[in-house]
Amino acid sequence: MKNSLIIISFFILGIILGHYRLLPAFVLEHDLSLYALYLLLFLVGLLIGMDKKSFEIIRHSSLRLLLIPIGIVIGSLLGAAIVSFFLKNISLSEGLAIGSGFGYYSLSSILIAELKRNSLGVVALLSNIFRELITLLFTPLFVKYLGPLAPVASGGATAMDTTLPIITRYSGKEYALVAVFSGLTLTILVPFLVSFFCYL
Repeated sequence: MKNSLIIISFFILGIILGHYRLLPAFVLEHDLSLYALYLLLFLVGLLIGMDKKSFEIIRHSSLRLLLIPIGIVIGSLLGAAIVSFFLKNISLSEGLAIGSGFGYYSLSSILIAELKRNSLGVVALLSNIFRELITLLFTPLFVKYLGPLAPVASGGATAMDTTLPIITRYSGKEYALVAVFSGLTLTILVPFLVSFFCYL
């Protein structure tokens, strides 16, 4: 939760600095988000490439393990599609793009803001932050009433990092590998699915 609060704080700080124009003119007049996106994609690729455990997990996992991230993708996109029908300013493809963030707010929000519009990037940011916060706060209830895989699904891409400790604590250590594999798979899918639905 600490990481989420830090992200929200920087987001609010950016709004305040932009609103009152407290930054140098160069920063305000040029769109630097595209370069931030390039850097973020590079760093994500670097982290995945450096983590040898990630490749080991994929190599030694059974095909049945793939059903978990596939189910999360289908459930997330189905939920996003249903919600988009009730929102006038968000089309089906935009709703699917937001749903394709799977909790990875930093990458998906910048990508959507760059490919679509800034306001949609804000919606993606808040939507994915709430997904992480809900997982951090309600994992004990998810496990109790929905089963040990529920927080893995709720956490989405964050199941491999920020929500992993709480998933491991309440679902059990045997689900740590499942959470890491699912989170890693979803993290890899985010830029491809978000871009696909943005261009749809």
